[in-house]
This record gives sequence, structure tokens and C-alpha cells, in this order.
Amino acid sequence: MAFISPSRRLRRTPFSDGVEAAGVKNYTIYNRMMLPTVFESVEADYRHLKTAVQVWDVSVERQIDVKGPDAGRLMQMLTPRDLRGMLAGQCYYVPIVDETGGMLNDPVAVKLSEDHYWISIADSDLLLWVKGIAYGYRLDVLVDEPDVSPLAVQGPKADDLMARVFGEDIRNVRFFRFGWFDFEGVPMVIARSGYSKQGGFEIYMPDTALGMPLWNALMAAGQDLDVRAGCPNGIERIEGGLLSYGNDMTDDNTPHECGLGRFCNTQTAIGCVGRDALLRVAKEGPVKQVRPISIHGGPASAADRVWPILANGKKVGEITSSAWSPDFETNVSIGMVRMTHWDAGTKVEVETPDGMRDATVLEQFWI
Repeated sequence: MAFISPSRRLRRTPFSDGVEAAGVKNYTIYNRMMLPTVFESVEADYRHLKTAVQVWDVSVERQIDVKGPDAGRLMQMLTPRDLRGMLAGQCYYVPIVDETGGMLNDPVAVKLSEDHYWISIADSDLLLWVKGIAYGYRLDVLVDEPDVSPLAVQGPKADDLMARVFGEDIRNVRFFRFGWFDFEGVPMVIARSGYSKQGGFEIYMPDTALGMPLWNALMAAGQDLDVRAGCPNGIERIEGGLLSYGNDMTDDNTPHECGLGRFCNTQTAIGCVGRDALLRVAKEGPVKQVRPISIHGGPASAADRVWPILANGKKVGEITSSAWSPDFETNVSIGMVRMTHWDAGTKVEVETPDGMRDATVLEQFWI
């Protein structure tokens, strides 16, 4: 496979030196930055994530800073989730939709104060959409990308490591809440969240100059915890049903098709630009939806493109993510399946690069 040529357009992160020193082997491109994907091996990284603690450079999760008197109004225009009950100090998972109800992103919104939010985005040019809405509606709000670079600490020993660096009070932060904690005299937002099912935190690091001191402090404090550099793991992500924007959903999909209807309060999300379209979808119901699918047989090739799902020779969906799971000894997969075949226990076939495979639609994800 060809290599990626580095350039100024592919931005480095405040933690890049630490990532490289830790022996990163693979990257992917995400928000025009390099996101590590492998250190030792995908399987070895997976096993370590489930048993110890890892530090992830996820600076690619860029922030959109929304600040001003109309910040709350703008945030509600972006999402069908009702934000009226959101309090400062809370994080909300918010589907972002366009005027047709199509998914533009599935970020986490962080409410810093009544008139100040961060939107921690997945891989898309959401900043331009948010700026366009703000300008088009002449809202009294500033929209920009701040100098904030998330660093995740994930794994069953994450609490112990974080307490050593930030103090015991970090253990009291509840899931999808955040607190302010100092590092070298600089206050930082730290949320109990992350792109794994193993538990942990995301540190919103506000000063590029503190990147490597923070990285080094975590690594030094966790030596006896077997701390290592890590990254979002493709196997564990699929086992946990964590969707990837651009892989498992695009702007061709509504939140209801993505199984995110529980995050949509479309009736009460007054002002959301996709509200009318989603009201129709909510009334009629989706005709296809995300489902966990077990593809039988030995390890299949990597899913770098969609794989057709077939029943009696006719296409009834497509696999969007797949990986061999050492723990469950199957090809754990995420698929978008038509309603005629989405019931748990339904037998289908999947056209993989290695040939046709038998597969089964499951009721729930593995972890």
C-alpha cells in the first residue's frame, strides 16, 4: 500500500511526538489530521485496551466553538434532540441533520455555560455548515475552531491513572458529565466519555504547549498500570455498536435509520432545520436500520467498502463495518438492513471479498 506524504495540510497534533515515539504503525486521515489506528497490532491493542489503560491522541475530534447570546438557539437548529433541559456541565450526544433530515455528523455537545458550547465533531466539515446557519439566520453568535485538542484515557484502569495526575475528585465525574481540573496551573475540561466501551475520560487540552507535558505525565504516572499509547480500536468499536460517521452512516441516512431515534425529540425540538422532514420519518418509520450482524466462518478481509447483504439472491442491505473478534470468534459487523430482514435471528448471506458467507442478524451488539 502507498504511503501518505506529510504536508502542512495534514495537521500534526500537540501529541504527535509522543505518538511517534510510542511506535505508531498506521494512521487514517480524519478531519485533515492523522489519527493513529495501530500500535502493536489491531488484536494486541484490542486485548490491552480491555485489560489495562491507554492514552489516545484524538485531537482529530475537532471542536466547534459556539458562543454568544444566540448560542442556544443555534445549537437547537442543528439537532432534533431537545436541548432545553441541558445544563452547564453536561455532555449530550447530538445527531446533527440537514434540511432533509440526513445525518451530517454525530458529535458530542459540551455545554460550558448558558451561552457557550463546544461541538466535538466526527469526520466531516461541520464547521462550515454551522457557520452557514449562523450567518444565514443572522444569529448573534461567534462560530470558530478553538485551540482545543482532546486526549482520551480509556480502559478499566483509567480512573486510577487519572486520579494520579488530576486528583481523587476525578473519580466523582459522572458519565457524560465534565468537570474543570488543573494541569500545571491551567484549567481543563475533563469529561467521563470516550469512543470505547471500556470506560474512561476525554481531556479537552486547551493549550498546544501543554501537549507533551500532559502526555508525559500520564505515561510516567501509569507505568505500573501498564499504560500504553493506543487509539480507537476497530474490533472493540464494532463489538460495542459504536457507529462511525462516514462508515456506518452518511447524509443519506436519517437518525432513525442509524438507530438513534432515542436521541431525537423531534416534536419538541422546535427550530431544528430538519424537523419537518424527520417528523414524516418518525410517523412512517424507517424502511432500513442499523443492525449487528455476525458473519460466520473464519476471519474475513477488512471491510474498506460496503459488502452487499443478500437474501434469496436479492440485496436487502449492506455491511458497513466488520472485523474478526478474538473474544467472540466471529466476524462482528455493523450493517444497514431492510425492514423485511432486520429481525433478530434472520439468516442472510454477505458478499465479501473472500466470497459468499452465511450471516445472522442479532438482537444486540456484543458488549
